[in-house]
Amino acid sequence: MTTFVDRVELHVAAGSGGHGCASVHREKFKPLGGPDGGTGGRGGDVILVVDQSVTTLLEYHHSPHRKATNGRPGEGANRSGKDGQDLVLPVPDGTVILDKKGNVLADLVGQGTTFVAAEGGRGGLGNAALASARRKAPGFALLGEPGRSGDIVLELKTVADVALVGYPSAGKSSLISVLSAAKPKIADYPFTTLVPNLGVVTAGSTVYTIADVPGLIPGASQGRGLGLEFLRHVERCSVLVHILDTATLESDRDPISDLDMIEEELKQYGGLDDRPRIAVLNKIDIPDGLDLAEMIRPELEARGLRVYEVSAVARTGLKELSFALAEIIAAQRAAKPVEEATRVVIRPKAVDDTGFTVSLEEDGLYRVRGEKPERWVRQTDFSNDEAVGYLADRLSRLGVEGELMKAGARSGDGVAIGPEDDAVVFDWEPTVMAGAEMLGRRGEDHRLDAPRPAAVRRRDRDAERDEADKEYDDFKPF
Repeated sequence: MTTFVDRVELHVAAGSGGHGCASVHREKFKPLGGPDGGTGGRGGDVILVVDQSVTTLLEYHHSPHRKATNGRPGEGANRSGKDGQDLVLPVPDGTVILDKKGNVLADLVGQGTTFVAAEGGRGGLGNAALASARRKAPGFALLGEPGRSGDIVLELKTVADVALVGYPSAGKSSLISVLSAAKPKIADYPFTTLVPNLGVVTAGSTVYTIADVPGLIPGASQGRGLGLEFLRHVERCSVLVHILDTATLESDRDPISDLDMIEEELKQYGGLDDRPRIAVLNKIDIPDGLDLAEMIRPELEARGLRVYEVSAVARTGLKELSFALAEIIAAQRAAKPVEEATRVVIRPKAVDDTGFTVSLEEDGLYRVRGEKPERWVRQTDFSNDEAVGYLADRLSRLGVEGELMKAGARSGDGVAIGPEDDAVVFDWEPTVMAGAEMLGRRGEDHRLDAPRPAAVRRRDRDAERDEADKEYDDFKPF
């Protein structure tokens, strides 16, 4: 049995970047040939993409946890790690992405529309990339950044031009089955339709889609019946068509009261007042139904509604209805403003923008927030003193220490870098100059410049002489 799911909560996690490699090139007679550690690979993204062959979110209802692959770590010999593979998740056309608080992050409409739900982490630089004239042989590498993760809500809102609304068993499914090639389930009991049905109608040169929205009864906007679950599928429709049953067997119902009830539920749901309405009096193939349709038609027209009398069973009045809908939809499409080309707006940073902020919190803790310092902290291996010193140099050059002093920080005060739930906290000790200037060229392996012992020099000289003799023997004349 097929299950329709149009709202799911999805936990997405991007891949983490691979760690950089700290390696030294080694070969015969050259044990310290310089740094050759490669950079780690980038973590894979989690990407949502519209696929019109997908019509439900059922797959994510059963498997709500999705994770992209991590980047591979770098290796020696300047070999970079492999990037993680992006995880592409197909979603139906009309899927809205929200955060946990209900804020809309993206509205995916149109084949191929994409949204990056979680970005993969950067790969850490290897010590070869960290080498410089002042740091010839770094004994450390940067860590890969963790990938972004979090919970998002996927909510499907059907993309259709026309929405058929009305009481259960009013004939909506029968009407969509004869207007289009859709084959919904049809039976003579309420709530036969449990999922929105979508059909394509061609009327002259106009092609439009029509949706059957099930489950509207009194109290639908407050969650009674199936109405609240499917009212969202009405939001994108350009035209609302009231399907009124003129041959109902329920004594306490009539087409006028049905119309008033549905309109009240649409009003309670909100946001649909500007949609044009059409009233369709269905089941006129039944004599009593035809008589009732003729009686109430003047009242409906007095309300400003265009009224059409049809019979889905006898296929009466369908052509007039389909062309009337095509006329309204064509007018709606023509009235839409032409979308302008996307303009690229360049907003350069202010000259005094440091890229970070320093604030004093109530508990006396100084907190540093900013993209660069937070990223540098995530990339630092705190078990390596050299890596910690490199972080201190970077923060000092960025101006963090100067801003802390301006904010009133003193020796021994607590400083946190990062958000409250994931911060590095330490006791601050101010310095006059950056760590690299205090300690010399931090990160340089001095063994590269140290004088070689006499025995090593004799061994290298003998090896060079033997190599020269071999070349002479290979090329001497006969």
